[in-house]
Amino acid sequence: MAARLIRFHKPYGVLSQFTPEGRWQGLRDYIALPGVYVAGRLDADSEGLLLLTDDGGLQARIADPRFKMEKTYWAQVEGVPDEAALAALQSGVVLNDGPTRPARARLLEPAPAVWPRDPPIRERRAIPTAWIELVIREGRNRQVRRMTAAVGHPTLRLIRTTIGPYTLDGLAPGAWAG
Repeated sequence: MAARLIRFHKPYGVLSQFTPEGRWQGLRDYIALPGVYVAGRLDADSEGLLLLTDDGGLQARIADPRFKMEKTYWAQVEGVPDEAALAALQSGVVLNDGPTRPARARLLEPAPAVWPRDPPIRERRAIPTAWIELVIREGRNRQVRRMTAAVGHPTLRLIRTTIGPYTLDGLAPGAWAG
């Protein structure tokens, strides 16, 4: 039997586990399929592509950084990163748990057309925001948020758009396919 792979568009406020916790919802509120497990994680306050599978080997290949599967994120950040900030992200930044691997980073201009978030991000009239695309091959805890903060641009909203060859394309928030 072929492995089952589910692409899920995880909304803000949903954990990467089936059971809810505290104020966060669980995956069981969206996916009622027995025998599938999350391949990788995405924080409750992040949105976007989450993969689930019933194949343990595939789950390991997706989630384990040793397999270097690229993950693409769109981060709405406070302020507008300059070339120096983007260059720092590209060469790797030093975090409290060591330096990150080099990444691909670019300003997304124009800003991507994304769905509204509930609740919306905080807006500060005097501080502009910008969107950057960041492509990484590792997956430390809250890594993208820590990387953008390290170059002076805290992340306000984070969306994972791709994992390797798998994309968010065609999935509305809360929807899944597979």
